[in-house]
Amino acid sequence: MRYQNFIEALVDQQSLRENDLNKVNKIKDQMQETTLPLLLVKLGLCSEKNVAQALAETSSFDLVNVEDYPETPFLPEEVSLRFLKENHVVSLAAKDDEITVAVMDPENIFIAQSLSLMCGTTINVKVGVLSDIDKALERQYGDGKSQMGQITDNLVGDESLDDIEHLKDLASEAPVIRMVNLVFQRALENKASDIHIEPFEDSLIIRLRIDGVLQQIEGPSASATAAVISRIKLMAKLNIAERRLPQDGRIKIQMQGKEIDLRVSTTPTMYGESVVIRLLDKENIIFEFDSLGFEPENQQKFIEVLSKPHGIILITGPTGSGKSTTLYTALSHLNTPGKKIITIEDPVEYQLNGVNQIQAKPKIGLTFSSALRSIVRQDPDIIMIGEMRDLETAKIAVQSALTGHLVLSTLHTNDAAGALARLLDMGLDDYLLTSTVNGVLAQRLVRKLCMHCRQPYQPLPEVVEEKGLSRFVVNDKLTLYKSVGCNECGGIGYSGRMAIIEFLVMNDALRKMVMEHKESGLIQEQAVKDGMLTLYHDGLAKAAKGQTTLDEVLRVTTEA
Repeated sequence: MRYQNFIEALVDQQSLRENDLNKVNKIKDQMQETTLPLLLVKLGLCSEKNVAQALAETSSFDLVNVEDYPETPFLPEEVSLRFLKENHVVSLAAKDDEITVAVMDPENIFIAQSLSLMCGTTINVKVGVLSDIDKALERQYGDGKSQMGQITDNLVGDESLDDIEHLKDLASEAPVIRMVNLVFQRALENKASDIHIEPFEDSLIIRLRIDGVLQQIEGPSASATAAVISRIKLMAKLNIAERRLPQDGRIKIQMQGKEIDLRVSTTPTMYGESVVIRLLDKENIIFEFDSLGFEPENQQKFIEVLSKPHGIILITGPTGSGKSTTLYTALSHLNTPGKKIITIEDPVEYQLNGVNQIQAKPKIGLTFSSALRSIVRQDPDIIMIGEMRDLETAKIAVQSALTGHLVLSTLHTNDAAGALARLLDMGLDDYLLTSTVNGVLAQRLVRKLCMHCRQPYQPLPEVVEEKGLSRFVVNDKLTLYKSVGCNECGGIGYSGRMAIIEFLVMNDALRKMVMEHKESGLIQEQAVKDGMLTLYHDGLAKAAKGQTTLDEVLRVTTEA
């Protein structure tokens, strides 16, 4: 079989599943013009990079780096652009008797033979990533227009916002589908967590949240606003005729070999509906404390508190600080056949095998508090509440903890000590609070430095003194790192995120202070005396290890 080694390489590196391979075998005969590598990419079963790497590994051809694509073509005019686009081939270099080209599928010998006949020279073949080849073709032959620009040109305008059937037809046209898929593809390539689509009077702005920071990418023209937003609403099964009220929906897609769950939120603005899409990559999430950024000491303390049979453990922080991921990691650690775990969430972000997860539906009366009442009659050992939003939910959680259940939940406060004050402010009795809360974990997310391009430097002595870095100085020397930017990290200087945390473990001294309604600052001081590492100091420790930068730590914490 022509692609046998290529398929085995993809299966070995877990880029292709056996079930997906069976699907491909069933339909590949019906798509005779599409080669197997291209078919795998088009069906979203494998990523372009994995396909290119597997083809290079199993053949004698080299893999082309993205920076090796030239701005100008080296092929004669006789070679049509249509041929190059249909076969995904682009020229790289030319000598007197040889032209080097990058192709998506080097196993397709028809390409090299055809080019050799047209050019009258030897053709040297290399393997390229599909999107890199297409982008290079755009630069070389596309009059300076990007892929998004060319798609926009093909879009027929004249959209009547009042004609719903016309909008549906427009949203189902090929250019609009390609445009939306291109946005999703770029979000996945950049490992974005959110896509923001924001209409304005003269433009449609698209921004990606990459490692917690928004970055604008190229979007279609303002004339495509209604078509793009209608396409997304159709995919999310939302009412495209309703543009006056916010709506929420979900989309499941398969792209780049991954199953991606998209949470869609729309809200009306001055010039149309603003759409925010949260991307949940279920296959790339790892529920392990080490990968989250827990230091060994904090990890040991947290697991000790988790192992207690009853009580409340709270995880606090602002929106987007990784609270849900930490909760799921804790549940994964506790998830054994001997324990029944029930959760009530809004929404259910990740599905855990062996855990009974309930989706809150406030519209029909299924709120956190009403669901909690029925949960305690389901004989659970562990209860997870997505968020303590009101006094009623907090009271039921406390009652559950008092009756022998372990309760995990989240709260929106700036630090660990603030969570205790927040619960008192909500109206929870102090004696109930001190009897049930075992620990409070506060966290933030900082961007991790790209290990390929980070640059060491020696901070000034004044900075070391001012920022409290003295304890990390060894032999009068301290090395910190700054972000630079390279091809590996897309020129950002950072790649991925990690948590910085502070974990307050309740003890008699802290319980006494809570009973006396002491302010959170004094509770924080006492917790530090008892050995708690603050968010700021945990961040400094990670900066001193070269995992992140001092600027990142200062960006997300209040300097001590």
